Amino acid sequence: MRAARPGDAAALAALSEPFVRSGALRDRPVHVYTSRWADFLVAQSPDGALDGCLALGVHPATSPGGPTAGVLYNFCVALDRQGTGTGSRLLDAALARARAQSIGALFTATTGSGRLFLRHGFAPVSATTAPRAWARSLDPSRNARVLARVP
Repeated sequence: MRAARPGDAAALAALSEPFVRSGALRDRPVHVYTSRWADFLVAQSPDGALDGCLALGVHPATSPGGPTAGVLYNFCVALDRQGTGTGSRLLDAALARARAQSIGALFTATTGSGRLFLRHGFAPVSATTAPRAWARSLDPSRNARVLARVP
């Protein structure tokens, strides 16, 4: 696991593309990966290829002195690396990053089963409890479930 670097943007987009095509991830243009590379953690194979990624976006507190919130997004693991623990290691690293940044609550949205998130202490919540700007950005046609946990 490592923090993404500016030069990883194209590889992040390429890793995400199969999941976008399947409907598991929202389509994000390459410029999003270029501008938000610092949000990402990556799993890299010995040959340098990216095996997985997970981003942590930080949202400011909604009230003065209140806790910040984090949103985990663009979570994907290459098909040939699924079932190897790569996803769990990425999620553990993101949780550690959230704790280090004193994030009060973490949110994510999933169109899948969410089993990995549930095993890591996330639970279903109403989108109204999530950061307002992020909750408004959710596409209702995707029918995603919002999950949350305290890091």
